[in-house]
Amino acid sequence: QVQLVESGGGLVQAGGSLRLSCAASGRTFSNYVMGWFRQAPGKEHEFVAAISWGGSNTYYADSVKGRFTISRDNARNTVYLQMNSLKPEDTAVYVCAADRAYYYSAKYSEYDYWGQGTQVTVSS
Repeated sequence: QVQLVESGGGLVQAGGSLRLSCAASGRTFSNYVMGWFRQAPGKEHEFVAAISWGGSNTYYADSVKGRFTISRDNARNTVYLQMNSLKPEDTAVYVCAADRAYYYSAKYSEYDYWGQGTQVTVSS
């Protein structure tokens, strides 16, 4: 079992920044691909970003490329999502997920563990 707890969400004006954190406990954190998804009201979970086991490979949705950065600290069992130049359409609940697979997936259902999520609201 892996437990994931997100933090760092909040209310920010358009153009602002937030840094989300996801702390993991349980099995060996470095053995998991880590991903961030988001869910706006009435919508499906949307892939945001993912990072490989060692952190050398990262993947982004086109909608956030160049604005968001995913990173991980395996010594601290934590993955981060730095979000810059935020837009109102980034408003959603952001969820951290862990996947035992070797390669990342952009499908929420293919991950093995999920956190409860943290709310991000961007005002115009």
